[in-house]
Amino acid sequence: MENLSPLPFVLLIFLLLNVTASVAAPSAESVYTSFLSCLTNYTKSQDHVSDIVFAQTNSSFSSVLQAYIRNARFNTTSTPKPLLIVTPLEESDVQGAVICAKNIGIQLKIRSGGHDFEGISYVSGQPFIIIDMFQFRNITVDVQNEVAVVQAGATLGEVYYRIWEKSKVHGFPAGVCPTVGVGGHLSGGGYGNMLRKHGLSVDNIVDAKIVDVKGRILDKKGMGEDLFWAIRGGGGASFGVILSFTVKLVPVPKVVTVYRVANSLDKNENTTEFVLQWQQVAPHTDDRLFMRLLLQPVSSKVVKGQKTIRATVIALFLGGADEVVTLMEKEFPTLGLNKENCTEMSWIDSVLWWANFDNTTKPDALLDRNVNSASFLKRKSDYVQKPISKEGLEGIWKKMVELGKTGFVFNPYGGKMGEVSSDATPFPHRAGNLFKIQYSVNWEEPGIELENNFTRQARMLYSYMTPFVSRNPRSAFLNYRDLDIGTNSFGNNSYEEGAVYGVKYFNDNFDRLVKIKTAVDPENFFRNEQSIPTHTGLNTTGASKSGASELSHFSLYWKLMVKVGGLLNNPTERISYSQVNVSFWERKEPLKYGRKWLLVNDLIQID
Repeated sequence: MENLSPLPFVLLIFLLLNVTASVAAPSAESVYTSFLSCLTNYTKSQDHVSDIVFAQTNSSFSSVLQAYIRNARFNTTSTPKPLLIVTPLEESDVQGAVICAKNIGIQLKIRSGGHDFEGISYVSGQPFIIIDMFQFRNITVDVQNEVAVVQAGATLGEVYYRIWEKSKVHGFPAGVCPTVGVGGHLSGGGYGNMLRKHGLSVDNIVDAKIVDVKGRILDKKGMGEDLFWAIRGGGGASFGVILSFTVKLVPVPKVVTVYRVANSLDKNENTTEFVLQWQQVAPHTDDRLFMRLLLQPVSSKVVKGQKTIRATVIALFLGGADEVVTLMEKEFPTLGLNKENCTEMSWIDSVLWWANFDNTTKPDALLDRNVNSASFLKRKSDYVQKPISKEGLEGIWKKMVELGKTGFVFNPYGGKMGEVSSDATPFPHRAGNLFKIQYSVNWEEPGIELENNFTRQARMLYSYMTPFVSRNPRSAFLNYRDLDIGTNSFGNNSYEEGAVYGVKYFNDNFDRLVKIKTAVDPENFFRNEQSIPTHTGLNTTGASKSGASELSHFSLYWKLMVKVGGLLNNPTERISYSQVNVSFWERKEPLKYGRKWLLVNDLIQID
């Protein structure tokens, strides 16, 4: 170990021997026993505690874990597993789970629907447990007051169905995938095909309930305006456990119109002109119209063995077919829309249509959670603020064909999105953005070579798009989770590392989120790879100051041991142990850490 002076080395070895002699890695069984014993002291339903806590030895553990894994990349034998899973039925169960996890010093992951693209809600590189909210699915619709109270574990499909049960002229602006969980979707922003008319989901939240780090249940009044602001787009898992949201219903007409129009390069169609016009029209047209654009490399039907680009517009218009056809004839003639392309239907049937159900499907299909279903996937995001030129688009087509599989989803903004200020919620991407890009690649077979190939494709296309998207910062959407843009190493609490991804997700709102986080969770108990850090930059292990646990000590022991063994794979990180601070500084050669490569240093400083 060059650069390590004798005195710090002696102190380090002394510390290692001390910890080695007194601490051993806790077993999953001991964690389960300790947690169960603690939970019975806090939950009101002591008789069912053993029924809602699943140890790794429980015969149902794997089925409970896998039911809401929505990205097959994180459903492998090598994926880290939780030491236990809690499936609360009552609010007191959640309170107890937070208090007990904090008391024993173990990381808590919170899962509502499992759609986090990077598996952050159910995977960690350190010992952890999951609070799985899937049984928290109650929905109460009050048509008279035009609100609904929705628990965090409900799915969007369930929300839409329960609203439709009570009213045929109300809806809610949220995502088009019916199995997405409310807790993560709404707390991360929540957008869908009515955003140009009614804004984001977070723009329509009027109250919330959360369990904070002290185990208290707080509503909007109890948590205060700052925390209420933070959980409406800043990611609820950084601040507590979301129990429910109270949302404002929005009016929908009795008849809406949907259409799908495709255009392909290999059919001598002017796909480039098609996309050029889409950029000019989609963000600026009538705010009742949402036209999503899919761009995909597909097999050519003209030249065998070659690929071409297909552009497809998928649209929802909050009105009748005649009106939207007339509108498109005037504004978007290249689309070639006619009434035969259009289908008039009820709003609830449009929800089914957007979710790719056939036209005979009944609305109760939205209640199907479709568990244990996932493909392998990678997603990334960008924002476009100036139209991409003809030459730019033609270069993009070539790059997409060269790479082979990664496609785009362009989601237009404008309308209501340009009327809400960038600091009204933590979600800042409002006026000035023409459309959001989702980079999308899916594959069906497991294997590290396949995964590396397809994720590399997405990253290469993302790199190619640099000249065409926002800059300083290059913005990203929190709910299109992407660990490529930066992480705060597990257990770490670095403002500097957090700002790398935080400014991309939240722009100028990041610092306000940090201040709120520092006020409500100063020890950084609620944390993940891309959570909001506190402003101090000091790490805590997740245990309360009054009760450092064997898990906390074990975590320190592991970090020191891998360093002495020359295997340190943590980035710059500060750990507090009694009165000794150990800092790991940056090294020049890369080492593997979790799911990415990092630079770490050979130097250990004890100060």
